[in-house]
Amino acid sequence: MSTEPTRNEPTRNEPWTPAQIPDLTGATAVAPGANVGLGLHTAIELARHGAAVVMACRNPDRGAAALGQVRAQVPGADVELARLDLADLGSVREFAASTLAAHPRIDVLVNNAGVVALPTRQVSVDGFEMQLATNHLGHFALTGLLLPALLTAPSRVVTVSSNAHRMGTIDFDDLQSERRYSAWPAYGQSKLANLLFAMQLQRLADRAAADLTSVAAHPGYAATNLVASGPGAGGSIAGRVIGLATKVLGQPARMGAWPSLYAATMPDVRGAEYFGPNAFGGWRGHPERTTAKPNAYDPDVAARLWQRSVELTGVDYGALTPKEN
Repeated sequence: MSTEPTRNEPTRNEPWTPAQIPDLTGATAVAPGANVGLGLHTAIELARHGAAVVMACRNPDRGAAALGQVRAQVPGADVELARLDLADLGSVREFAASTLAAHPRIDVLVNNAGVVALPTRQVSVDGFEMQLATNHLGHFALTGLLLPALLTAPSRVVTVSSNAHRMGTIDFDDLQSERRYSAWPAYGQSKLANLLFAMQLQRLADRAAADLTSVAAHPGYAATNLVASGPGAGGSIAGRVIGLATKVLGQPARMGAWPSLYAATMPDVRGAEYFGPNAFGGWRGHPERTTAKPNAYDPDVAARLWQRSVELTGVDYGALTPKEN
């Protein structure tokens, strides 16, 4: 499959909504960050259409509340709750081990969980800058550890990026922002890393002749808890600007989940595609195919970031070693 950008174009004549998701009965989906916002709405719609959904949440109490919401909206839903802290590689390994034991086949993985523009530099328990740790390295490790189940049948891996990837660069000389930290550039770097990961995963799957489709999506400007509680929230000037932008450009979190739901479920999706909203310059609307900035498709940068991620996480993706002819 090509990893070149795809032209902006509607995916179908009628605007897409989750009502068009096909029957997912018999499929198993893993949804990190399912306790709130995009992840919660992703879990609800996957369950509504018949998938067995593993809701992976960092906070057990919030996770339990979210599980109750899914069951209330989808009576009889096949859903379960499991603890996962993507900023802790030990937690990622524990989650992956228990999930593989319970679910030897995984059809859909939606890498959604994340943190946004932390105002001061924080580090994970493993010593990594928190945004890179949560948004990229945690998902990198999780996907690699779940590969045995993802490769048992045709599978789909959706990695959720952001329009903020356009402000990001991969600074290999200061990947952890130790010399200089700025909230939004660090966030942009992590979201660009998501795209580089999604494209490189498809390259490796193709080389290994694996029946795995790796794609990316972004929610546009979704009015989620991350926006409401993010940097500048409250009564400051920045907070008022963000509040106004949310009113003008923001869309409900349920619509912000639509691009990743399309990417996760629709039969016309192809590897290395990127989906986002179709209106207001990609900030809101119904899902369509879109393009990232050019360096998100750079195979050399992607390969270098991949190798660095292997070194940092200890997860090597050996199952995607190319097959001998």
